Amino acid sequence: MEFSAVIVAAGASTRAGPGLAKPWRDLAGRPVIAWSIEALAGAGATRIVVVTTADRREDAAALLAGLPSPQVVIGGASRADSVQAGLAALDAGDDTPVLIHDAARPFVPRACIEALLAALGDHDGAIPGLPLADTLKRASPLIEETVPREGLWRVQTPQAFRLGRLRAAYAALRPGTEPTDDASVVEANGGRVVVTPGDPMLMKLTYPEDFAMAERLAGAARITRIGQGVDAHRWGPGDAVWLCGVRIDHDQTLIGHSDADAGLHALTDAILGAIGAGDIGEHFPPSDPQWKGAASDRFLLHAVEILTNRGGRLLNADVTLVCERPKIRPHRDAMRARLAELLGLPLDRISVKATTTEGMGFTGRQEGLLAQAVVAVETPA
Repeated sequence: MEFSAVIVAAGASTRAGPGLAKPWRDLAGRPVIAWSIEALAGAGATRIVVVTTADRREDAAALLAGLPSPQVVIGGASRADSVQAGLAALDAGDDTPVLIHDAARPFVPRACIEALLAALGDHDGAIPGLPLADTLKRASPLIEETVPREGLWRVQTPQAFRLGRLRAAYAALRPGTEPTDDASVVEANGGRVVVTPGDPMLMKLTYPEDFAMAERLAGAARITRIGQGVDAHRWGPGDAVWLCGVRIDHDQTLIGHSDADAGLHALTDAILGAIGAGDIGEHFPPSDPQWKGAASDRFLLHAVEILTNRGGRLLNADVTLVCERPKIRPHRDAMRARLAELLGLPLDRISVKATTTEGMGFTGRQEGLLAQAVVAVETPA
């Protein structure tokens, strides 16, 4: 089921101690909010709105780059104001499912999202929750009473609603009311909200000590995948060849439907393979005339976009070119620089190597060129 998402990241984070606001603090090398964006995008969000402060507008836009229908809006004085600003920015129908999520909950399991969306079929809202396991005491700090925990839930975000129903509930909210979550707004408007299974990983980062726990959990929330790609093309008449996005003057060219850049083709297949998204021929069939002579960087950027839309990111890329000629070493730095530009990676995460087969096989006989590529990507678990 397609859905929209609003990520609220405009709070002051006063309980988190000195330093940056919680959504922008570092968690395993990335801002906390980046984890939420990637998880929601990876689960299929077709629109994502980030509600943040004016000084973080550009940072939020950079994290959303490449995602479908990204938007950044400035939050209000309260959480309710910020949520309403996010809802107003959504260009979608009233029946569209919308997930409201607090950026301070970075680990969003896909199973939780699927359960929320499924529950919307019979209810006005759905929220993830965990039954309370600890004994509850009312104290000040002297204990006054033990509070029965039966029927009590610890609720989390994201919380799911139909867009029109949530907008109407907020419009009817009594002035001066400051709800702590969106479900209470719908409940106050007569809506039926159900609790779906939550997850301990959906912890909220509130106090300084929470960040130490989150660092330990970060490794379990993401997985690393490896992809491999191989491509080969015949030599034919020509005066230049494209390899890894760089034009090299040569007394022959590689024959192919596109520009026959074997390096970029192998790299594209490696990325698609790492995420189980088929191969380059499925996405860009050689039988389709629109790809005749096309620049292969379009294929590579398409694969990167698929990876990004699934909440993933590329970690590094290693390309090996197998040929007798042309000599690759004089062009290697230019190739690495071009790949780094296309992939948005630091130069030290890009490798381009070359080897020969000592005269053996079709590359040794100079009948063609072979390219191999290996990538590592990181995706939600």
